[in-house]
Amino acid sequence: MVALRPVLIIIDDDPLITDTLHFVLSKHFEVCVAESHAQLKSLLQQLDNPPDLALVDLGLPPSPHTPEEGFKVISALLAHSSTIKIHVLSGQSDDVNVKRALSLGALDFIAKPCDVEKLKDMLLKALKVKDAELSEINAEQDYDGLLGNSLAMQALRMQIKQFADSPFPVLIEGESGSGKELVAGSFHYSSKRILQPYLSINCAAISPLLAESILFGHTKGAFTGATSAHTGYFEDASDGTLFLDEIGELPLELQAKLLRVLENGEYQRIGETQTRVSKARIVAATNRDLRAEVRAGKFRSDLYHRLSVFVVHVPPLRDLGEDKHLLRDHFTEFYTRQIGQAPFILDEAAQGSWLDYKFPGNVRELRNITVRLIAKYSGKTISASQLLAEFDLTEPELDELNSDILNINDESGLMTQARRHLQRQVNVSLDEVLKTWEKAYIEAAMQLTHGNLSQAAKLLNVNRTTLYSRMSATVDN
Repeated sequence: MVALRPVLIIIDDDPLITDTLHFVLSKHFEVCVAESHAQLKSLLQQLDNPPDLALVDLGLPPSPHTPEEGFKVISALLAHSSTIKIHVLSGQSDDVNVKRALSLGALDFIAKPCDVEKLKDMLLKALKVKDAELSEINAEQDYDGLLGNSLAMQALRMQIKQFADSPFPVLIEGESGSGKELVAGSFHYSSKRILQPYLSINCAAISPLLAESILFGHTKGAFTGATSAHTGYFEDASDGTLFLDEIGELPLELQAKLLRVLENGEYQRIGETQTRVSKARIVAATNRDLRAEVRAGKFRSDLYHRLSVFVVHVPPLRDLGEDKHLLRDHFTEFYTRQIGQAPFILDEAAQGSWLDYKFPGNVRELRNITVRLIAKYSGKTISASQLLAEFDLTEPELDELNSDILNINDESGLMTQARRHLQRQVNVSLDEVLKTWEKAYIEAAMQLTHGNLSQAAKLLNVNRTTLYSRMSATVDN
């Protein structure tokens, strides 16, 4: 399906709404409609390119009276394309739902019923924002693009410089919205491969039926519809870099073929016996814990170890301190210049609130908040109360449970957490609780030491053989 106009996808199960929106908006957009998450997945696989914009209703089947399915759709769309601009159009417009949708990565929230003309203008403005961001991505190829003076960002830039010219794979780990794609590009544009191709493919965005052909290519007549031979990403990447985003979504049957390429560079197009050789450098990214995926049988252990020769962790925004101000200033300057509006100013109290906010949606959320503040307060000074209205502060207890440092000597604090757990969940198993904590600490130690068992044992103050046996026990369980 090829579209000449910007593609807008509407996910709503009310035909009256979708028919009305289709009639009005099809003058400006190529409008596609899905009534459920399942239909959306099918539709995305039919599109040649990811949609530019999305309108999402929160109340979708099979549970239209709750917002959870809509939240899943927002996450799925952003996993499919990090550049898509999502607006939520829903009658479930409670403040909690609005804040949750925005923190997940939606650009804005419109309550039903809405003014369709106003909605059209919002979508056209969002398209301008998207186009501006694409121009920014192209500009960032001239430098590493990683803003921040915090120690975590300095360490990240040092790792990129250290690993950039190595031929071995890199696995980039990090939360959604933290900037893993930017880090992947930095590996290429900081390396001697800079004049070679840099190709990116989102493993979550390709149909499992077409994935092998997309990666490795096919010959004419290899399958129904293969009217001509076609090169794959490995061939097109040549001596450059191939970025495999959302690598955890790659089907198991393809993981074996990817492993072969990583081991000796060899692959074959579908339908031919000739062996080809790829010299592309592989950079992969995931927001999943691939070690847990391995234990669950969803990801090959040998592929994980081959991909994770170098592991780079992109820090969450909550750990970057004053960099939050630096990023806000960067996005404010960029969008006001591109959109032609005056910048806003935060008063002293608002600046403190900005620094204190955790930004659960990471840099993506910070960027979207900045865009909304420009639209609402162009040329004005923003107070703390006005700023807090943009933040997702609906889960303070969750923040307390996920505080940066767990003080095991704080018996009162630990007892408070235990009491909340017992109050909220029936049939709590003490053995399972202890196993969960042990497993979490072991996995954290292995991450921090990049899989070095001896160093992890030292970090946990246990014997190496003891740690190994406890790791085996957690896998068996």
